[in-house]
Order: sequence, then structure tokens, then C-alpha cells
Amino acid sequence: MSVHDELASVQRSLDDLIRSVGRLEKQLGSGGLEMRRVRSDTNHLRESVALLRETAVTTAGVPQRPDLVTISDTPYDPSLWVDTDDEGLGARDRRAP
Repeated sequence: MSVHDELASVQRSLDDLIRSVGRLEKQLGSGGLEMRRVRSDTNHLRESVALLRETAVTTAGVPQRPDLVTISDTPYDPSLWVDTDDEGLGARDRRAP
């Protein structure tokens, strides 16, 4: 399945969930904390799927590759390490405790 088909399937399932939550809310009432939490979660899912659909439309067919950084094989300038501590050993010219 393509991304578009998968997103359409998710949207249909989400629509079914929202309808089911609405029917459940009519039966149980909307005053309880649990029902408000379920309603809030379904609203968050709706917003998340909408954002996912927007993102999928703009990036469809374009695989994202991270930018590569070339690291030179030449050694670093030793003056960069003047007055530094050796990791785990402490400062130079001093004895460990």
C-alpha cells in the first residue's frame, strides 16, 4: 500500500473511533473525567493525523537523506589542546589524588 492509502485507512478508522466515542458519550454522559479524557485523546489523534497527512503530502516520493559532513584525515593543530585536562586523568603536570 502507498502512504496515501495507509493514511486514508487511518483516517477511516479514526472517523469510526470518533463516531463510537460520540455514541458512548451519549450513553455515559460527558461529565466524567474518564469520558473527557477519551474525548481529548480522540481530538489529539485527529490533529496528529491531520499533521501527518500534511507532512506526507509535502515529502511524498522524496526520500530524506541526512546531510553528510566530511571529516578531514589531517591531524588537529596541537595548539588546540594547550591548557586542557586529559579526560579521566586530570590536569597535566599534577598528580592524581
